[in-house]
Amino acid sequence: MKYIFIAVSFFFTFSSLIAQSVDTVFLNANITKLKNAKEYTLQVSDLMPEEKYNYKPSKEEMEFGKQLLHISENLCWLSSSYLTSNKNPLTAADGKITSKKDIVTVVKKGYDFAIDALQNFDPKTLTDTVKFFSGPMNKLQIINLIQDHQTHHRGQLLVYLRLNGIKPPDYVGW
Repeated sequence: MKYIFIAVSFFFTFSSLIAQSVDTVFLNANITKLKNAKEYTLQVSDLMPEEKYNYKPSKEEMEFGKQLLHISENLCWLSSSYLTSNKNPLTAADGKITSKKDIVTVVKKGYDFAIDALQNFDPKTLTDTVKFFSGPMNKLQIINLIQDHQTHHRGQLLVYLRLNGIKPPDYVGW
């Protein structure tokens, strides 16, 4: 019986260490990915001339500059609502700016806020469930949503560049 207790104790301790290490690896990979995404998005934003920041390929699409603001707003909203207790640094006025310089400032602010939220995130809470408008999600899913959403909109920006005869920067991944 003593040996069974020791074996079971060892199993649970070892399992806990593996789970924590996998959670930390996941979190660190997402921090690195978001840092790379920030740099890539800034390269994309830099390539588009300021006079084209109001460009959109069709009336249903967002303008180039609005896409960048939307990425930033979403990064801050998801991070402040689900990953950190820090207040969203963006204001309603940030969503209305139009100059390239101001938009790039908001993009930096959005990515920096999300990166900071992940750097200070407790990996033990990845499986905690949160109320989301489309139904319950865990925090790991929120982190995946952050990555998917900004990648989706940045992909649209790459098309906007090409439609204006501008070669996008080479892909930067993980």
